[in-house]
Amino acid sequence: MARMETELERRWASRAAQVAREDLVMFINACLSCTGQREFYDDAYGQRVSIDFLHDYILHNYRLLYARTLAAGINHFNTAQIILKLLATGRQTVHEHRAEEGALIAAALQALPPQRAWRLLEGLRERGVNNRRARAIARDYLRGRPDSSFDAVKYRARVRSVAVHAHLRLQGELGPFLFRRWQQRSYQTPLFESVRQARYSAKAVYELPFTVAEGLAATHEIKRDVFLQRAEARMTPGERLRLQGSAERAGRHGVALELDFGRLPLTRLALYALSLPCETRLERAGVLRPALERTARRALARAPLRLGRVAAVLDCSYSSSGSAEKRRRPLGVALAAHYLLQAAAREYRAFWTRPVEDPLLVTARGQSDLATPLLDALEWGAELVVIVSDGYENDPPHGAAHVLRVYRERLDPAARTSIVQCNPVFNPDDLSVQALSTVVPTVGLRDAEDLPTVLGFARFAEGSAPLADLEDYLASRVRRMLTGPDAPIATRSGDDAILPAVETGQQESELDEEAMAAVEEVLRRGVGAGDAPAEREVMD
Repeated sequence: MARMETELERRWASRAAQVAREDLVMFINACLSCTGQREFYDDAYGQRVSIDFLHDYILHNYRLLYARTLAAGINHFNTAQIILKLLATGRQTVHEHRAEEGALIAAALQALPPQRAWRLLEGLRERGVNNRRARAIARDYLRGRPDSSFDAVKYRARVRSVAVHAHLRLQGELGPFLFRRWQQRSYQTPLFESVRQARYSAKAVYELPFTVAEGLAATHEIKRDVFLQRAEARMTPGERLRLQGSAERAGRHGVALELDFGRLPLTRLALYALSLPCETRLERAGVLRPALERTARRALARAPLRLGRVAAVLDCSYSSSGSAEKRRRPLGVALAAHYLLQAAAREYRAFWTRPVEDPLLVTARGQSDLATPLLDALEWGAELVVIVSDGYENDPPHGAAHVLRVYRERLDPAARTSIVQCNPVFNPDDLSVQALSTVVPTVGLRDAEDLPTVLGFARFAEGSAPLADLEDYLASRVRRMLTGPDAPIATRSGDDAILPAVETGQQESELDEEAMAAVEEVLRRGVGAGDAPAEREVMD
């Protein structure tokens, strides 16, 4: 009887660990891809309801691992959500984990862009969260800012709101600037004095951060082309990118904003290139292509990734056009991933769902045929196949799923070829990313620059690594986040990723013609009319 009870307890513990691992993998995948915005197939409301449920579920069942997810390389939207929920439920924190949780919150908040961080702290006021730890986090964040006067000018309303809510003691002229409503005749802080003067003098407007100056320019009735020309030096790279259209419309008046491609992230640069008409891309190919290649190399210098023989299956069907809120986002991620993998691999080939002569001229058109480029990639003999797609295929439906199943079961049961699907789109119905097949791991991907992190996480999505390895992985990332980037990311098994050996020779198990014929025959016989969502056809 005792032996039977012990066996039942062992099975129960094993099953509980498996469920926990699956829950955490699902949550991290969602945090890598979901931003709560409308996608091609799903609206913003469904996205927010699903991701909010996932956050609450993981928070109340695995609080420590929920906090450690902050170190897993997730996107800014979910980082802010985790910080907000941890601060709102601080009473539930176990005493021995309180110090680690507080350090993670502080480090993650400092790593956020300032506009997101101040919006998050203002959200504490909206939710009525005003415990001692929340006030200390707000105080330390303000003290840790490199230029608090700049923040007070650019995010004045939010900084003032946070200061009131958290009862912050403001140093120097910060308090008078935020609360005395211009009653002070002059300021010793140069930026504060420029703001005061700009209320009366149009000349002082150009000494301010661009977004602040933009509002005062309208007050002084400064012409748009004159303002853009004189305020260009105060623009951030993101503001320059956002205002390209406005500058081009004013171009007949001699206004032209110069973009510093070296300061743009890879995915942002790819999205900018895709926003241009094909004729413009072709004319500026001599500038855009080298800029994308240099930015990819720079991204790899920050997060090294060295690969051998790599094939990329990239989705450029109509659904990759994204939504009104995330215009061309999936296609931009695919294009950026192309340049990143090209820079990281010893040998590389890209296979698009529609033939593309020049990746720089790619557009989102047509149906999703992932089976054909996948067959071509496998026939080429890649050691690693990276599929970048939203997971919806309809030409034929489930074609790639059948190819992957047959390849894994009959042609490569030892998994000598590593295959990973990277999905930039969150599926709210399944609370995860849409998978092409269960035989290959599927991971979320927000930006192409996150590929090194995502590929390292892929083995947990595959299901072969136990919960203990996932816990060790997160603990190692926490140490690296809190102590510095040189700390190693260790795992209990010692297997770093699902990736094949780096810089190996030509793979011996390339598919021969008979094997390829067998796959194509199964594809023809096994794929019929499915229920994959049809994409609207866009004619050339």
